[in-house]
Amino acid sequence: MTRIGVIGHRGITPEAAPLIEVVLRRLLIAKAGSRLVGVTCLATGADQLFAKLVLDLSGRLEVILPAADYRASQVSPANACTFDQLIAAASTVRVMEFQHSCRQAYLAAGATMLATIETLVAVWDGRPGKNRGSVAEAVSAAARLGLPTSIVWPPGAARARSACPPPAGLLPEVGPTAAAV
Repeated sequence: MTRIGVIGHRGITPEAAPLIEVVLRRLLIAKAGSRLVGVTCLATGADQLFAKLVLDLSGRLEVILPAADYRASQVSPANACTFDQLIAAASTVRVMEFQHSCRQAYLAAGATMLATIETLVAVWDGRPGKNRGSVAEAVSAAARLGLPTSIVWPPGAARARSACPPPAGLLPEVGPTAAAV
């Protein structure tokens, strides 16, 4: 089984989701074929798009939740049904030892995910992170661990908060194990 983890932006525009999905699907098939285990923290956006594709490809889904209150405090009513369906379809759900969702819980969940995978897929626009635990920080952590990392940000993809394209030439320079897809 090939264990692939995901990290990515939460605020992906509705127009970007199908563009990202096409690239993710192709990447997951190429990397794992029918022997796929997808590991995710199941945040809205990239994580849930990845989770749906893993299940669509008959893979096994493993979820790492940052805290006991994650669903209650972080899942919007509009996303609750999708979140619950993905949790129900997961082969395992691990809840970190935090009672409340916080930056430390997110960092611990991300570190746990990185420690259990063979390769990382980052749905990332290439911009530096503003907070600890950002996608940029996770990509850097994966590089330090020597984890092969594929960056997915197809032409036309945009974040809901910022539709600006990433600075030219940024994606290929994130680390020696990163590859833009």
